[in-house]
Amino acid sequence: MAKSITGIVASDKADKTIVVLVRERKTHPLYRKQYTVSKKFIAHDESNEANVGDTVVITETRPISKRKSHKLTQIVERAGVKHVEADPEAPGTAEKEPKQ
Repeated sequence: MAKSITGIVASDKADKTIVVLVRERKTHPLYRKQYTVSKKFIAHDESNEANVGDTVVITETRPISKRKSHKLTQIVERAGVKHVEADPEAPGTAEKEPKQ
């Protein structure tokens, strides 16, 4: 049985590829302090359906390329819509000339 991993999509810039960030909480054996360990996995996304911020499940598979040996199984939760500020330099949004 292949291992499944749940993480958050960190990048979807490459075609049919996503980068999944997996965070894990560990406890130090001697000091008993908890700390976070992060690891990135490169996964195959055949239909380019995952976006940055989505929570996804990836599964181990045969090597697809040098660093890609996981594939997207399901999207658990979609990311919210990001608010994008309007660019003041964009055409049509420039301030009008003062009247003389």
